[in-house]
Amino acid sequence: QVQLVESGGGLVQTGDSLRLSCEASRRTFSSYQVGWFRQAPGKERAFVAAISRSGTITYYGDSVKGRFTISRDNAKNTVYLQMSSLKPEDTAVYYCAARESTLPVVVTSTRYDYWGQGTRVTVSS
Repeated sequence: QVQLVESGGGLVQTGDSLRLSCEASRRTFSSYQVGWFRQAPGKERAFVAAISRSGTITYYGDSVKGRFTISRDNAKNTVYLQMSSLKPEDTAVYYCAARESTLPVVVTSTRYDYWGQGTRVTVSS
């Protein structure tokens, strides 16, 4: 089992950048695929980005392609989400999730086994 702790959220203005971090409790974090999801008020949880165990394969949701970058540092047991050119519609609680798998990276939230508590991002216009 792995515990995930997100950090880095906050209140920013349109066009600003923000970096979220997801730190894992396990030293074998390199065995886990990691995804970022977000949930805006009144909406369902949506896929943002995902990264393979080694970090060589990444996927992005259409709404964040070209603006967000997911990366990881397995030596630090941490996955990052660099968010740039933020828009008000990016406002949401952001969650990281992990699953221990050798299978291809997935973008469906139900396929992830472990979740953090979330960090809130608010983008003002």
